[in-house]
Amino acid sequence: METDDAQRTGTGGHHGGPPTGSLLRQPRAVWAVAFASVIAFMGIGLVDPILPAISASLDATRTQTSLLFTSYLLVTGLAMLVTSWVSSRIGAKRTLLIGLALIVVFAAAAGASGSVESVIGFRAGWGLGNAFFISTALATIVGAAGGGSSAAIILYEAALGLGIACGPLMGGLLGSVSWRGPFFGTAALMAVGFVTIAVLLRGDSVPRTAPVALSAPFTALRERGLLVLALIALFYNIGFFVLLAYTPFPLGLDEMGLGLVFFGWGLALAATSVLVAPWLTRRWPRTRLLWTTLLLLAADLVGAGALIDSTVGLITCVVVGGLLLGVLNTVLTECVMEVSDLPHAVASSSYSAIRFLGGALAPPAASLLAAALAPGAPLYAAAASVTLAAGIAVLGRRALRRVDGGPEPLGVEARAIAVGDG
Repeated sequence: METDDAQRTGTGGHHGGPPTGSLLRQPRAVWAVAFASVIAFMGIGLVDPILPAISASLDATRTQTSLLFTSYLLVTGLAMLVTSWVSSRIGAKRTLLIGLALIVVFAAAAGASGSVESVIGFRAGWGLGNAFFISTALATIVGAAGGGSSAAIILYEAALGLGIACGPLMGGLLGSVSWRGPFFGTAALMAVGFVTIAVLLRGDSVPRTAPVALSAPFTALRERGLLVLALIALFYNIGFFVLLAYTPFPLGLDEMGLGLVFFGWGLALAATSVLVAPWLTRRWPRTRLLWTTLLLLAADLVGAGALIDSTVGLITCVVVGGLLLGVLNTVLTECVMEVSDLPHAVASSSYSAIRFLGGALAPPAASLLAAALAPGAPLYAAAASVTLAAGIAVLGRRALRRVDGGPEPLGVEARAIAVGDG
């Protein structure tokens, strides 16, 4: 199946190699999907700068506002178990348009809400749309790019990083006017993305894949290596989303200040994910890089807990955390692609569903711990969770032996990113 994929998309080069086509010479359909991808990935950090404002405006507790992440991530993860089944039957263009339409409707509804419970519910619908879109976008870009597929993959990764970085900045800018602004802004931009894809992307631009069985992501966890990686990602994502969803409260900054802090976090994550991680994986075995970086992240979270009352110190830990998270995201994705002979979309869907459970659990648990113990307690707990992930990586290294055998072809790895990093 890997060979067929590589032949169909023209992506036989290794990760880190030069692209076979020009990055800028792409059809309009590729730019349309790339633009929509930037907006879709903004949703991950969009609400960060407005969490305190939502809490104050809607008379909500920190735990209630943290559920904005939980509903979004939980539904995104669960929906990814079926998105490959859907897209293999109705086609990529229809799947993309369904995802975009859902995001437009639910983002606008969240902005018009009058209670925090309504916003939480509409964020869940947003997560459903996001799952349909991000699980299909990369394959669509590659199919529409034709001979320039390698350059298109780099373009997609750049869109992913730009979206993660710009989400908090957009949230801060529009949130400084009203907490509703980021939601309405996203709805408007995604409506533009819907129109551009509907007009510019032909239905036959992306080849149909073989139908995927609905049970495939569930049975995939029988593979021991994939199960080990999913457990690592579960506990790692707890650390990721404690850092992302809890720290806006102790930082005590206004919407614009928080937007700038997490813009820096996103830029750090994007830079190491696209530039540093490939360089490191060519020099270190992936398993060693994985547990080493996890331990460094745990140390950073301990530092954040110790510096909880220092704005400058906590900002520094957030940005350093972004650098480490970028490396971990890329390494985990590469490992998922190489650890088994399963179809890559199936492996990524199964892994992502478990991974997002950690992200869904972390924000409300962090708020409850802070209220029950101390402001730094959630960060110490996150450090313990990430350390547990490192321990699983060490103890499960026999099941992960395959991932140290060399890099995956660029096209295969990038197709997984579309599912695994959404």
